[in-house]
Amino acid sequence: MPQAPSPALLPRASPAEARPLLVGYSGGVDSTVLLHLLLEAKASGRWDRLRAIHVHHGLHPEADAWARHCRRACDALGVPLRIVRVSVSGDAGTGPEAAARAARHAAFAAELRPGEVLALAHHRDDQAETFLLRALRGSGAEGLGAMRPWRRYGRGWLWRPLLDAARADLLDAARARGLAWIEDPANADPGHDRNFLRHRVLPLLERRWPQARAAFAASAGLAAEASALLGEEDAQALASVRTPDPWTLSVAALLSLPAPRRARVLRLWVEGLGLPPLPARGLRQVETQMLHAASDRNPAFAWHGVALRRWRDLLHAGPQQPVLPAELELAWSPPYPPLLLPGGGSLAFENRDDGNARHPGPAAETGAAPAPELRVRARRGGERIRLPRRDHSHSLKHVLQALGVPPWVRARMPLLVDGDGAVLAAGDIAVSASLDAWLRDRRLRLAWSPGAVFE
Repeated sequence: MPQAPSPALLPRASPAEARPLLVGYSGGVDSTVLLHLLLEAKASGRWDRLRAIHVHHGLHPEADAWARHCRRACDALGVPLRIVRVSVSGDAGTGPEAAARAARHAAFAAELRPGEVLALAHHRDDQAETFLLRALRGSGAEGLGAMRPWRRYGRGWLWRPLLDAARADLLDAARARGLAWIEDPANADPGHDRNFLRHRVLPLLERRWPQARAAFAASAGLAAEASALLGEEDAQALASVRTPDPWTLSVAALLSLPAPRRARVLRLWVEGLGLPPLPARGLRQVETQMLHAASDRNPAFAWHGVALRRWRDLLHAGPQQPVLPAELELAWSPPYPPLLLPGGGSLAFENRDDGNARHPGPAAETGAAPAPELRVRARRGGERIRLPRRDHSHSLKHVLQALGVPPWVRARMPLLVDGDGAVLAAGDIAVSASLDAWLRDRRLRLAWSPGAVFE
């Protein structure tokens, strides 16, 4: 193997030390140099396991040839290679670059083993381009922080060891070693935003400011540091506005925060729930319509199949779910197998002791009355229910309001009724006295799963 070149492009120390590595290997010059550097470091004992992954996007006529090149190169180096074919969605609305990147990262995350480190060959010039792209999109400190050298990723970690190295240094290293790599002609197409910056904008800037790329990359590093400091305070502020339900925040507590901090807290909250990033227009709507809404208003903001909703003194987040069809009428007969509901979700009887689904069947074995024929339907208005330990019935609407059930949950809540149409239960939140006694006699409980349907 050729001798290691100068300068030393890999960091002297890294949190990736002694961990198994998965190298993202496109076959281009950057990933080719990274693969050779890591292989040499492995020989010196810094890593004991190393393998590579090549993502085949199928977007170029030479894509098969590129995959074969990567296979030959890895075979010659004795590096196990996994080639993964992906389908790049053309209708995601994010553009071809973003769609390909999303497909690539999905393949990386799926392949990464627990505790393994994904090593990618992004370098200082990539960092400068990312900083500019995000600045042009109006990003804050998190976005301007661009690419982090080390972070959690899927079941393991993501490491970018070359972020301090310039593209020219990698090219010099490849030539000094006599390495072979492939050239993707798409990298020269100025129709792509990143390529336009790389080939048109940055060279122009460097005529006036020769260190422009290094300066942009340094600014990205400073923004990342500022973001980390702000993040600690954001986490404390989020803790101060949380409720026992992780999907809700206190409106009164939110209003006690300064508006800029409030925006950061909302983004952090949404991210922590695993929901799509909250767009800027959503933050504006929270500020202008939701936080100051009258008590009889329930404003909402929806995006990518999820929604923020204001109800009473709480801000709710969660997936959008369709309401039950008004004409819904389902028979539920003994032995009462779990009943699937339109649009997702189900009703089932569960063992009161262990929560496992159970078919009650005929009640003869307990000596109780035979199991009745039940029906499930949508709410139509005007229903009443007699709760346990109550002498008379109450308006179901008022019962659900008193129990704090939000309107959008009520709209999806199935009603369980008997043969005469008397309401036995609303979901599993309000259960009638008669059904409660029937369930207790069989050591059962009614369980309603609303489902998590993304529209």
